[in-house]
Amino acid sequence: MNNFPFLSVVVFLPMLGGIVLLFWKNASADRIRNAALLISLVDFLVSLPLYIWFNASTIQPQFVEQHPWIRSIGVEYYIGIDGLSLFLVLLTTFLTPLCVLISWNDIRAKMKQFYALLLMLETGILGVFVSFDLFLFFLFWEAMMIPMYFLIGVWGGPNRIYAAVKFFLYTIAGSALMLVAIVFLFNLHEAQTGVATFNIFQLYGTDLPAHQQYWLFLAFFVAFAIKVPLFPFHTWLPDAHTEAPTAGSVILAGVLLKMGTYAILRFAIPLFPEMAGKFAPLIIILGLIGIIYGALVAMVQPDVKKLVAYSSVSHLGFVMVGMFVFNEQGLHGAILQMINHGLSTGALFLLVGMIYERRHTRMISEFGGVAKSMPLFFFFFLIVLLSSIGLPLLNGFVGEFLILLGAFRAKAWIAIVAATGVVWGAVYMLWMFQRMMFGPLDKEENKNLKDLDRREIAILVPIVLAMFWIGIYSNSFLRKMDTSVEQSLKQVKKEQISVSPLLMKEGVRERLEMQRTLNQPPSNSPLHKGGGSRAHNRL
Repeated sequence: MNNFPFLSVVVFLPMLGGIVLLFWKNASADRIRNAALLISLVDFLVSLPLYIWFNASTIQPQFVEQHPWIRSIGVEYYIGIDGLSLFLVLLTTFLTPLCVLISWNDIRAKMKQFYALLLMLETGILGVFVSFDLFLFFLFWEAMMIPMYFLIGVWGGPNRIYAAVKFFLYTIAGSALMLVAIVFLFNLHEAQTGVATFNIFQLYGTDLPAHQQYWLFLAFFVAFAIKVPLFPFHTWLPDAHTEAPTAGSVILAGVLLKMGTYAILRFAIPLFPEMAGKFAPLIIILGLIGIIYGALVAMVQPDVKKLVAYSSVSHLGFVMVGMFVFNEQGLHGAILQMINHGLSTGALFLLVGMIYERRHTRMISEFGGVAKSMPLFFFFFLIVLLSSIGLPLLNGFVGEFLILLGAFRAKAWIAIVAATGVVWGAVYMLWMFQRMMFGPLDKEENKNLKDLDRREIAILVPIVLAMFWIGIYSNSFLRKMDTSVEQSLKQVKKEQISVSPLLMKEGVRERLEMQRTLNQPPSNSPLHKGGGSRAHNRL
């Protein structure tokens, strides 16, 4: 079993399945749908042992496969997982079968191509999360873009071409910046060491002068911030979400946006820790703006799908704040919130897709009293909504609480400003829910709405169970991340923190200044890099 390419099977099974679907002649619609569901389910089942067999006590990557690929430039087929990527891989394989199911009646044209592209998209996203070779990572990053472009552009809404082109242009602009930075970094590392490699762990050790770090960090960060999307790089997201088919919106919100936050954690921060520290105050402020801006804009949306889209800008602002306060609570919360957002917002898009199938409108004003005609829909919508606004015992609460705790330990005002986003989130979500679900059932079209069928219940039940699982027993997730989170924080040099006075408490800054004066390392400082995450706890 040790030599079995377990992770490769998880990554490439969907793509192989998609190719088979694409060339399957004279297949009926039912066979195509069933085959796509079977492939995605098998992939999910194959991925489950990643959680079961994952060893949380080691910092070493696991399920590693490392083989030379393009020897002349040191490119390797190097994949594996750690505590940062484990749950993102599982989230991807978990959501894909649900996306196949939600498209059961929604997609009727070019069905074979749709499911093939959906499965290929899964491979692209999985590849991003498991790559430890920067060249390989870039290939998967680019490969993901093509199926997503066609899913929006072919099966999307009335403005699908505009949305698809906008998504493509934003992503390709970021990719171009990243490519230049990768080439520069590769050449610099080779010049310093004489070793041509894209191995990310070897590139971590590249000695970079401050001015080079500055531009390389910006190039990587902007590419990833577009994908997050961090304010002000978010403008492609509402269009893509609104125009994409339901499955596309779920994948987009559930896992595709997490590629940006994950890549910041995996590449931008450890490769350029000093610049990450210098830019941390600015990034935190942008995250806070995103939290409040996304909530306020969501509040005035007449289209429920657009409302959910803007809520993503707000939720992912929390993730960015959690990552850049550089302490254990913030980072734990940020990673967990990526999973939470994938479940909660993914489920919201599923529910919006279900009601749209029945009413063919997403305008909130067209609903009212739906709880009376669709009690099961009301029940699931309520749980998902409460999860999204962070009710205790549901998943959203744990992630947001940890982020706010981490933010408070860095600087209290960051937590206070971020907490207003929780309030605004509850306001726009509950207001939307009240307008759609309660009040008089005065529209003829809403009186005879058919409630959820067995297929739709089967889609929602696993997500709701996962929400309660994380909310009640979050330790089963957090302990798998512990070692990787601690290691990530250790990679952050003390110089990185020392240039981020925004994140310091007065006493800490004074001690560091005194220690510098004495020309002694700040060994007892919470910001000492060797202190690891536990030292950061004392902040």
